[in-house]
Amino acid sequence: MVKEVKSAKEKERPVILITNDDDITSPGIRALVDAVKDFGRVVVVAPDKPQSGMGHAITIGSPLRMRKMDLFGEIESWQTSGTPVDCVKLAVDKILHRKPDICLSGINHGANHSINVIYSGTMSAAMEASIEGIPSIGFSMMDYNYDADLSAAKQIVATIVKGVMSKKTDKHLLLNVNIPAGTMDKIKGIKICKQAYAKYEEKFAEREDPHKKKYYWLTGEFKNFDKSKDTDVWALKHNYVSVVPVQFDLTNYKLKAQLEKTKLF
Repeated sequence: MVKEVKSAKEKERPVILITNDDDITSPGIRALVDAVKDFGRVVVVAPDKPQSGMGHAITIGSPLRMRKMDLFGEIESWQTSGTPVDCVKLAVDKILHRKPDICLSGINHGANHSINVIYSGTMSAAMEASIEGIPSIGFSMMDYNYDADLSAAKQIVATIVKGVMSKKTDKHLLLNVNIPAGTMDKIKGIKICKQAYAKYEEKFAEREDPHKKKYYWLTGEFKNFDKSKDTDVWALKHNYVSVVPVQFDLTNYKLKAQLEKTKLF
């Protein structure tokens, strides 16, 4: 009888799906779990290997595999052979058998501001959830160090997730949250921002292997072309957490109106 009551209470709790692109063993995903584990029933479904830069890729040419893990105590967790987007799809269809109440992706080691949102596996997982009508948030931190101090990030995550879950939100809500590196006393606050017009000026470093065959490494320098003070890049540079509302509708409505007016074709 006690088990039945406990089970009923568990079903009443909001379901929080957690995923990432750094793999299921990364410190970032553990920090994310720790930050929200008291807010509902947490289920982790994440890749079995790093998937950074994977974007919105899905697996269609090979089978997907899942394995139940024991990494977060009593919290249910699964690793998959797929991409971050695959993880969300598998979670809804084969693990939860329902849509979660919210999907959280991260905490990514490294920034996903400006144009990075296009390439990011972290944000693509969150976007996939949003497409499916699941409110979602992608979290990233401005520190690529595997042993980065995530204590401040955990506090920021808890504040933002608690705020979002406390109110009825649009089912397609999608937030891109980037957190400055460092301790909490260094963070000045949270700013709602726009995505900066910034990108990498890329080059390929050409090298030669022992067999005299050429190979290439992608390199580049980050360039910010947007000098306004309401962007994610500006906020992070000045030690603010940036929160950018994102959408998967890529229509350029201004250009659409111009094309309709000019009747070029």
